[in-house]
Parts: sequence; structure tokens; C-alpha cells
Amino acid sequence: MPLMSRAKGLFVVLEGPDKSGKSTQARLLADSLRGRGRDVLHTREPGGTSVAEGVRKVLLDPNLDIDPLAELFLYEASRAQHTAEKIRPALEAGQVVVSERFTMSTDAYQGAARGLGLKTTGTLNAIATGGLTPDLTILLDIPTDEFDTRDQNRELDRLERENAEFRKRVRDGYLKAAKADKKAVVLDGRLPVDVLQRTILELVSKKI
Repeated sequence: MPLMSRAKGLFVVLEGPDKSGKSTQARLLADSLRGRGRDVLHTREPGGTSVAEGVRKVLLDPNLDIDPLAELFLYEASRAQHTAEKIRPALEAGQVVVSERFTMSTDAYQGAARGLGLKTTGTLNAIATGGLTPDLTILLDIPTDEFDTRDQNRELDRLERENAEFRKRVRDGYLKAAKADKKAVVLDGRLPVDVLQRTILELVSKKI
């Protein structure tokens, strides 16, 4: 599949294991950029469009038992719709796109933790996105045991209910993927929220 033309805007992705603080930092980043006069699309994966949000409900439903390969295809279907309907148009319009998760999540969760392999996830990621890659990926890294100390009062989704060994494979997969990505930066997700916010804003401002 031929790669599509590079967009005009800036594509920033916040990555990390469950409960690493992605949503909080993505929201703070989007608000800060808007405060500086930037046109921002804040979105998420899986999700971001009506179709993709429907797929998200299936993927995260704790009552469903989904085969790993089927899970991968569902994520890629969601991503294909999200990229075509929301991300590419926003970038072509010159917006800053701030996304919670993108292809690195699939490499970590399905490629590494599910054991489907990076060759498989890499191929499907490229097809689903038309070759689109982030300008900057920020990985919020937290130790595996940090998961149990955060946000304990909400119901866990299907992926969050996986065991500690699965979460370890996810973390290892993330760190391996970030090391191989020249546009990725790893930050300690245990740092205070305001410290992370300032650091992330500085990283993005340099790209702008």
C-alpha cells in the first residue's frame, strides 16, 4: 500500500500502560495549546469517531472473551476509521492533533503482550494508517505494580483486568518500541502532574 502524503499539522501521541496518566496529560496539553492560540484536536484510541467508539465498547467490554487476532483486527478497524475521518483531515487543516494512544499501543499490547509479533502489528498498523506516523510520541512509563495504587474506585475494563504478567509484557513492549522510535520520548509517569505537564508542553513547543 503506497504511503499517503505528509500532513501540514503536528501529530502528537501520548502513550503508556493503563493508568499511566495519558488522558490527564493529553487534556492538559490540549488546553495549554489552545490557550496559546493553537487549533487543537484532542482525540483517543480506540475511539474518536462514531464507528470507532462503537468498536471501543466491544474491545473494552469485560464480559466478552475476544480472540487475540480478532482483537487486533478490531483495533485496526477502529484506527483506519479514526485516521481517515478525524486525524488526517485535522492535520491537513494545520491543526495540532493530540491523541491518547496510536500504533505504539498495538505493538505493545497485541504485538508484545498478546504474542502476535511486531511484524504482524507493524504491517497492519501501516495499512490502517496509510503510513501515517506521529511527529512526537510521549511514553508515560510506570512500574507494573503502580497500576494497583491508582484510581482504585472505578470498574476495570477488559484490558485492565489482565494479570500482572500481562502488564509487564505491555510495559516491556512499550519500552522496546520507544527505544526503536527516534521520535519517541520516555517520561517517568510517577512524576507530579504539573511537572509532567510542563515537560510535555516544552517538548511539543519545540516541535511547533
